[in-house]
Amino acid sequence: MMQIQLEKESAIRKRLQGMDIELQSVVGVLEAILKEKPAQISRELPAVLQVLIPLLQSPLAAPRVQQLFLDIGMCLMPKHLYHLALLVGHVTLRLLKPECDLDPAWAQEDLDSAAHRTVLLLHNHTVPQREGKQADVAPLSAPAFAFCFPLLNATLRESSSSNEETENKMIRALQVINEHAQLRADPDTDVYIDENGPELLPRVNMLLLLTRVISTATPRLQVLASQCLTALCASAGGGEGCAVAEQPEIDVLLSALLSPCFSVRDAALRGLLDMEFALPTDSTEASGMSLLRRLWVARFDVEAEGRALAEKLWQSLDLELVPELCSLLIGDITHHEEAIRSAAAEALSSAVSQYTDQSASVLGQLTELYHQKLYRPPPVLDALGRVISEAPPDQWEARCGIALTLNKLSQYLDEAQVTPLFLFFVPDALNDRHPEVRRCMLDAALSALNTHGKDNVSSLLPVFEEFLKNAPQDASYDSVRQSVVILMGSLAKHLDKNDPKVKPIVAKLINALSTPSQQVQESVASCLPPLVPAIKDDAAGIVRNLLQLLLESDKYAERKGAAYGLAGLVKGLGILALKQQDIMSTLIDAIQDKKNFRRREGSLFAFEMLCNMLGKLFEPYVVHVLPHLLLCFGDGNQYVREAADDCAKAVMRNLSAHGVKLVLPSLLVALEEESWRTKAGSVELLGAMAYCAPKQLSSCLPSIVPKLTEVLTDSHVKVQKAGQQALRQIGSVIRNPEILAISPILLDALTDPSRKTQTCLQTLLDTKFVHFIDAPSLALIMPIVQRAFQDRSTDTRKMAAQIIGNMYSLTDQKDLSPYLPSVIPGLKASLLDPVPEVRTVSAKALGAMVKGMGESCFDDLLPWLMETLASEQSSVDRSGAAQGLAEVMAGLGVEKLDKLMPDVVQTASKVDIASHVRDGYIMMFIYLPLTFGDKFTPYVGPIIPCILKALADENEYVRDTALRAGQRIISMYAETAIALLLPELEQGLFDDLWRIRFSSVQLLGDLLFHISGVTGKMTTETASEDDNFGTAASNKAIISALGAERRNRVLSGLYMGRSDTQLVVRQASLHVWKIVVTNTPRTLREILPTLFSLLLGFLASTCPDKRTIAARTLGDLVKKLGEKILPEIIPILEDGLRSDKSDERQGVCIGLSEIMKSTSKDAVLVFSESLVPTVRKALCDPLEEVREAAAKTFEQLHATIGHQALDDILPTLLKQLDDEEMAEYALDGLKQVMAVKSRSVLPYLVPKLTAPPVSTRVLAFLSAVAGDALTRHLGVILPALLSSLKGKLGTEEEAQELCSCQTVILSVEDEVGQRIIIEDLLEATRGADPGLRQAAVTILNAYFARTRLDYSSHTRTLLSGLIRLLNDSNPEVLSQSWDTINSITKKLDASSQLALIDDLHRDIRSITADVKGQHLPGFCLPKKGVSCILPVLREGVLSGSPEQKEEAAKALGGVIKLTSAEALRPSVVNITGPLIRILGDRFAWTVKTALLETLTLLLAKVGIVLKPFLPQLQTTFLKALQDSSRAVRLKAAEALGQLVSIHTKVDPLFTEQLSAIRNAEDSGVRETMLQALRFVIQGAGSKVDPAIRKNITTTLLGMLGHDEDATRMASAGCVGELCAFLSEEELKSVLLQHVLGDVSGVDWMVRHGRSLALAIAVKSAPEKLCGKEYCDTVTETILANATADRIPIATSGIRGLGYLMRHHLRVEGGSTISQRIITQFVKCLQNQSSDIRLVSERMLWWVFKEPSTPSMEAGLIKPLLKVLLDNTKDKNTTVRAQSEHTIVNLLRLRNGEETLQSVTAILDSASNDLLSECHRRSLKKIASLPDSNEEIDDTILT
Repeated sequence: MMQIQLEKESAIRKRLQGMDIELQSVVGVLEAILKEKPAQISRELPAVLQVLIPLLQSPLAAPRVQQLFLDIGMCLMPKHLYHLALLVGHVTLRLLKPECDLDPAWAQEDLDSAAHRTVLLLHNHTVPQREGKQADVAPLSAPAFAFCFPLLNATLRESSSSNEETENKMIRALQVINEHAQLRADPDTDVYIDENGPELLPRVNMLLLLTRVISTATPRLQVLASQCLTALCASAGGGEGCAVAEQPEIDVLLSALLSPCFSVRDAALRGLLDMEFALPTDSTEASGMSLLRRLWVARFDVEAEGRALAEKLWQSLDLELVPELCSLLIGDITHHEEAIRSAAAEALSSAVSQYTDQSASVLGQLTELYHQKLYRPPPVLDALGRVISEAPPDQWEARCGIALTLNKLSQYLDEAQVTPLFLFFVPDALNDRHPEVRRCMLDAALSALNTHGKDNVSSLLPVFEEFLKNAPQDASYDSVRQSVVILMGSLAKHLDKNDPKVKPIVAKLINALSTPSQQVQESVASCLPPLVPAIKDDAAGIVRNLLQLLLESDKYAERKGAAYGLAGLVKGLGILALKQQDIMSTLIDAIQDKKNFRRREGSLFAFEMLCNMLGKLFEPYVVHVLPHLLLCFGDGNQYVREAADDCAKAVMRNLSAHGVKLVLPSLLVALEEESWRTKAGSVELLGAMAYCAPKQLSSCLPSIVPKLTEVLTDSHVKVQKAGQQALRQIGSVIRNPEILAISPILLDALTDPSRKTQTCLQTLLDTKFVHFIDAPSLALIMPIVQRAFQDRSTDTRKMAAQIIGNMYSLTDQKDLSPYLPSVIPGLKASLLDPVPEVRTVSAKALGAMVKGMGESCFDDLLPWLMETLASEQSSVDRSGAAQGLAEVMAGLGVEKLDKLMPDVVQTASKVDIASHVRDGYIMMFIYLPLTFGDKFTPYVGPIIPCILKALADENEYVRDTALRAGQRIISMYAETAIALLLPELEQGLFDDLWRIRFSSVQLLGDLLFHISGVTGKMTTETASEDDNFGTAASNKAIISALGAERRNRVLSGLYMGRSDTQLVVRQASLHVWKIVVTNTPRTLREILPTLFSLLLGFLASTCPDKRTIAARTLGDLVKKLGEKILPEIIPILEDGLRSDKSDERQGVCIGLSEIMKSTSKDAVLVFSESLVPTVRKALCDPLEEVREAAAKTFEQLHATIGHQALDDILPTLLKQLDDEEMAEYALDGLKQVMAVKSRSVLPYLVPKLTAPPVSTRVLAFLSAVAGDALTRHLGVILPALLSSLKGKLGTEEEAQELCSCQTVILSVEDEVGQRIIIEDLLEATRGADPGLRQAAVTILNAYFARTRLDYSSHTRTLLSGLIRLLNDSNPEVLSQSWDTINSITKKLDASSQLALIDDLHRDIRSITADVKGQHLPGFCLPKKGVSCILPVLREGVLSGSPEQKEEAAKALGGVIKLTSAEALRPSVVNITGPLIRILGDRFAWTVKTALLETLTLLLAKVGIVLKPFLPQLQTTFLKALQDSSRAVRLKAAEALGQLVSIHTKVDPLFTEQLSAIRNAEDSGVRETMLQALRFVIQGAGSKVDPAIRKNITTTLLGMLGHDEDATRMASAGCVGELCAFLSEEELKSVLLQHVLGDVSGVDWMVRHGRSLALAIAVKSAPEKLCGKEYCDTVTETILANATADRIPIATSGIRGLGYLMRHHLRVEGGSTISQRIITQFVKCLQNQSSDIRLVSERMLWWVFKEPSTPSMEAGLIKPLLKVLLDNTKDKNTTVRAQSEHTIVNLLRLRNGEETLQSVTAILDSASNDLLSECHRRSLKKIASLPDSNEEIDDTILT
């Protein structure tokens, strides 16, 4: 035994080793081949893969094969996807779980995620996304796909979980398969098998996979897999680039027809339809018979759609039934799937009906088969009675199939076969062990009875009675007994109603109702109605019993049975029984019974059965039942709720259309109820409406679904849930598989419209609809579409329109019609959408709907479209309406077109309609040809005139539309168009309106392109305009289509278009010309005669454009064809000039200039003898247009022959200026020549025109057109203008002359010219000739009054020059200069004004130096004053920077000085306001001092005029006195001194000042206060009240000995100044007690103060102090002071001497000066202290400064002079310098040398020498300079 076992194992080992060696060698060969990669290896590898993959499950083969599998992948996949190939290979191996170890590195990633990733990568590389094809995305070759397929196969088979991620993975896998199912072979390749075609795809495995996916996956995947399957089948359908399916593939599809899942069967049938070409149809072969059998069964599929598809295939293949099929079909009726069984049953009975002779044998086979299938062998037991193998399962499905078949066959049986059949039913078949078989057998028996019962009552009734009598009373026979009772009941209807057998049968039937079997109860109920007449008398009792059972019984079956019985009885008794027997009232009471749920449930059962049995008859009662039914939905008892559900379904199932109308309103009203239960109930009932008959469903769903979607947002959760459930119910009755697949997405969009609509629409668009769209599908889709139309997004609206357009053909008209009212507005709105795509899609949708549903459904659509077509709103609306109308008309057919077109053409042709209406109608001509195609041809003729007329419309949008319409006609109906369009287009080429020319060229181009067979879309932009793209063939085509003459005319028109005045026409013509002409010169020669006749017509045209075109064309011709044609052209043109028609003359000029442009100089010179007179004559033509054209000709002539043209033509023109008759024309001729050729003509004309007498009028006339050229000649022209104007100043011709000058200079518009004018004229104003100055400034004034140029860069120079002119002696010059300044400053903006201030100040300073008198004449002009520059200065004061403010104030001061009070008066307010305003602000002291100084000047000048400002000024000045800056305080003091002169009440001012002085803590402020007081005393000392004066005097005297020098000196000054205004008494007291008081023992400071006060008193009141009373004392005191030891006292004494000396000189003359004073001065001049020497010199200088002071005698001068001469040699430079100035004044050298002479006479020679040397060295020079105005009084602070 052991030995045998060992041998056995050894043999196995040996066999395995042999296999392994064989495998190794094969694998080695394959590896070697893969290394080499011979050509075409890849096509063999898919077959190798098929073999390899199963080997992976073998432990022996797997390790060897694993690497080979990967290598094959590498070989098959494209190079750039190397990494992907690796990934696919390894992941596939992991998924296939081979019997060997795999690379652990690849096992690290989770298998699921690896598979997911791989599928995603594969998808990304092979499936293009929707956005557009990516460059690197392309399907794999078929062999490469065969390698990837195992991965996809495993992925799709393994994925069982239904989460979204898995579904996405499966979708991607299917998309990859789908992409590769589209592979097609290239028909042009000569390879045997194209790897990129479908030949090498693993189609059998793909089909197996797809059928599996369809049968097991979710609906969405099902639909996708179905699409893949049909695509795959199409690729094997034998079409172009396709493979031809082989038997294994066909077998897969045929076996798929046996699937229980209809989607699989449906897909298989569609697949077979696609590969129809490859199917075997010969029924003598097994394959053909197999196909015949499967298709025959499929023709009786349980699904109508399946039947239709199978029928279509059957017809398409032309199959015929064969009798052999009958016995084969018996195999199908026992199939384990019910769908197949029932189809096979139908198929068999149908086959038998055709071959009735087969019926007996079939019946025999069936009964025999039944017995075979009924037998169930016992389990196999072993000797000990143990079960070895179980009994096989019961084959009840097969027996069901037999029962079904018998049911269907029964109608085709012979009478002879009936009884044997019933003997088979009773008792055997009806007593089957399986209840389902029994049910089917009973149905079959009833069916046979219904067919054959009436004829066989006599033979069948005994069979039943016999059985009932003899059957054992055993429970196992109960079911047969019931069945037999039912059969008897069925048979009884054929008995006479009075037959005694009937009643017992009825009684048995009523008893049988209690059987707990729905089938039995249903059968009994259906048997009862015909038997009721026989038991009418007992009916009431039976009804009562049944009601009792129905409402009271505990047993469910009894109650249900009673309901069935009741319904059957009522059906038999008639509907009235409900009332007569009180059935309804009893049931209604029961349904309201709150206590007993059984009664409620029972009554619901009854209503359900009554609905089912009575159908429409029960409808009137339904309305009464509804409210109760609604309540029962929310019943507390579950059984009642379930019964209510069933009842609702029954109610809905049996409603008629009228019933729906009765029920719906009450349900919709119930939705508005407050109670949530009622709401929920009505929602559930609405959901139950899904079970309505399909016909009714379509009418009620449009109103139900929107209501249900509203309910989804209800506040009560249960109502919401009910709504969702109801929508799901509606979704569940959808028959369309594509929509069923996406119904969750649709329900999502209904539930959450804002977020999910877009996705849903996209899904709908992506869904390929193959099946009919039923009412429930529509109910879910349409609300979403309606909502989409209201969306703002273009895409959404577009998708909605596309969906509507796609659906109409797959829906029933009546289903769709309820939705129209809500969809049409959205479609209409989309039709008028701004986005063209949306309009197109919407128009197509409308057309499709109208076509599908007929015009009657759209009453107002056509009128609305017609109305919108003429809408004024926008061209978008009109375009949409036109497109919509075209599509709708196409939908309605040619008849509608014939009916509407005459109106459309007529309206479009009307002249008097609004342009937008015409536009709308012409838009129709764009879209109608598209929708009707060739059917539109008859209308091409009538619409062409309308289009051409519209091409010239004044509105651009109409022209554009017409052009598009024309292009559409040409592109679609070229042949028709030639005859009709061409004549019109020819005329259009020569039209006056350029737009028509343009459109005609475009359309003509399109037509010629069409004829010559080119697109015309290529670019023709080349370097040369004569590059041609035409071919000889196209030239021939054009000639044969148009004829030579017409072709010449058309090309001439095009050639002239190349020279059109409008650029667009030129470009369009050139483009067309280049494309259709082969060789330009040759073609031109061919068309020359035609072209020339057209040209001459154009040259003589009244339209200026045409003349220009003709002229340019002439020039072009000369250029192209050479100068040989000139002799032909020129004489013709000369004749034209003699014409009376001005247009022709003008045309000739244009022509000539164009010819010259294109001709060489020599050729022109040859003809110049005839050309020059022609041009000359034309330049003086009476018509301006001709002159203008002639000027251009002249320009061309000059360009060609140069200077000669000027000599030939201009002198004649100038001569004609003198001829009165011709002067005007000649002048204009000159002007025209200038306009075109000013640079050449001006150098020629200017010398002639500027030679005296200057022709200013001609210059003015020509300057208007001279442009920049004039600038070069301004150097000559300006002097000529000036001299001409100067000569006419003051004459009558001045105004005219000035006007001409002005015209000339204003015509200069360039910067250089402007600069020359300004500089030259300003230069002229500086000249000595007053006439020229006046002329220049007059021209300047005229220029700036009118010029528009920007002269800002010259403003400074101008103002400087013009201000200088304000000092001119000529009043006219002054006035003109003033006006010019005013013109300039008036136009300045603020920033420019500020920029000028510095320069203005400088100019004012410089003019001040030049002014001879006190005032500047230009500022003193009456009514003008300073207002010309005041705005600038005022702006500076108000808004300038601090520096500018200061400058402006100083400049203003300068202006005030230069202006007379009279002239200033009008501007006072303008000046003072800003100054006060700015003084009040916080600015630097420099600004304030400048402002105060200006105000002081103004006060000094106009004084009393400023009275209104007195309070502000006083406040301002007093405030300034407190300023921190000493300079400001000093200026304020001075200003106050001026102000007080116009003051009337000065006392408060004095009081205020006095208290300020007393309170001043700061000595600096105090001293300036004292100075102010001094100035005020000076101005108003006499006006002050004596008491106040006394106070002042006391205070001041108290300060005379003050410690601080400044205070002491200032108070001394005040005391001295006050002496002039004191009364005698006061003066006496002040003098004797203080000023002249005894100084012995007094502090030197007091003495100093007194000495100062005395000096100032002598200066300010010499009359009082030098009177007899005080004279001697004063003189003595002063002399004493002058000799004091202390220098300050001595200097004040010297000052006193000086003041005294001057007083004596003035009062008594030069000879009376006291010798003591002279002696004292001499001593002081020789003093050791340089200070004393300097003061002495300065006092002497001051005494003799004024010319009015008399000179001293020579004798008195001599001592002083000698000392002074000595001082000129002083060591101290100041003393030295001052001595020279003093000598000049002492000798009165500024007034001549008289005194000098007299003094030299008495001087000694040494002194004389010294004097003459000094005179030579410096005195002479000093005398020539003005004297200084230095203040001598040191008590006045500076």
